[in-house]
Amino acid sequence: MKNGKKIIAVLPAYNAEKTLRLTLGDIPEGWVDEIILVDDASTDNTVKLSRKLGLYTIIHPYNRGYGGNQKTCYMTAINHGADVVIMVHPDHQYDPSLIPEMLEPIINGDYDAVFGSRMLDQGGALRGGMPRWKYVSNKFLTFLENIILKLKLTEYHSGFRAYSRRLLETVKYQENSDDFVFDTEIIVQLKIHHFRVKEIAIPTRYFKEASSVGLRRSIIYGLSIVMVMGQYLLHKMWVKRFVKFT
Repeated sequence: MKNGKKIIAVLPAYNAEKTLRLTLGDIPEGWVDEIILVDDASTDNTVKLSRKLGLYTIIHPYNRGYGGNQKTCYMTAINHGADVVIMVHPDHQYDPSLIPEMLEPIINGDYDAVFGSRMLDQGGALRGGMPRWKYVSNKFLTFLENIILKLKLTEYHSGFRAYSRRLLETVKYQENSDDFVFDTEIIVQLKIHHFRVKEIAIPTRYFKEASSVGLRRSIIYGLSIVMVMGQYLLHKMWVKRFVKFT
C-alpha cells in the first residue's frame, strides 16, 4: 500500500495473449497491490495465460465491448477494496512504467482522476505512429469537448486512466455505454460532480498487436461523442434529464 491506500490495476483484455506478459513486466514493483484481468470473450489464450501468471481473472461469456469491460473492472476492484484503481491496457499500447506518476496525485489527495495524454507532447502522437486522420480527429473532438465542458484537457480519448474510489462510488458509470464512448461519458460525469482531473504526458505507441479502431468504428465513435455532448447540454439546461448524469 502507498500512503495506506490499496491500489488495484485493472486490465480490460481482448486477445492480449501476445502482449500480456510484456505489459505485466513493465509494471513497477511495489506500486500495485492486486491485478485484475477481465477478459471480454477473447478467441486466443489470454485467459489461460492470465491464470498461469496468477492474475485474478474474470471471463465475460460474450463480448460486452470496451465500456462493458470497464464496468466489470471497476466494480470488481471496488469489491476487492481498492482505494485507487488504475486501468492498464494489456495490449501494451500505454506505458505501464508511468504508473507511479499516474498514481501519486490521487494517493496524495490532490486529484480524483489522472489521465495519460498523448497530446501534451507536441507532435509526439504523430512520431509514435498515430495515423494523421486519427490525430486530426482527436484534436477536433477534444476542441469540441473543451468548448462544451470547459475542462481544458489536451486529450479525451486516451485509455490510460486512474480513478479514486470515491469517484467510482459517486458517478453512475454503470449507466454508461458498453462501447468506446464510455470514456467520454465518465468525463462528463466527473465534470458534473466537480472531481479534480490531472493529465500527464505519455508516449504514443502504434504497432501490430495494439488495439486500434478502424475508420468506420472511428466515425461511429465521433458521432457518439457529439451525441453525448448534446445530452450533456440538454441535461444542463433541464430540457431532458439523463440518469447517468445525476
